[in-house]
Amino acid sequence: MDAQQKQDVETRVKNIIESRIRPALQMDGGDISFVEMTDEGVVKVRLHGACGSCPRAQMTLKQGVEVAIRSEVPEVAEVAAIGF
Repeated sequence: MDAQQKQDVETRVKNIIESRIRPALQMDGGDISFVEMTDEGVVKVRLHGACGSCPRAQMTLKQGVEVAIRSEVPEVAEVAAIGF
């Protein structure tokens, strides 16, 4: 993927995080922030608040966040959390 395509994908991912994912996590006392997207299509995020210490955070990440992002942005290979 070239630089312009990567930027377009990042913009779409950020929009999904801001409009759909963050509000849902914030309702439960958590939060999420976009960190980066690698050239391989891995989106790195940081979980905050209640999500940072929740024993189900990995399940939320993979079955919630990753599924939501990949359903709308198939160019994303994976979503990974940093700084758990």
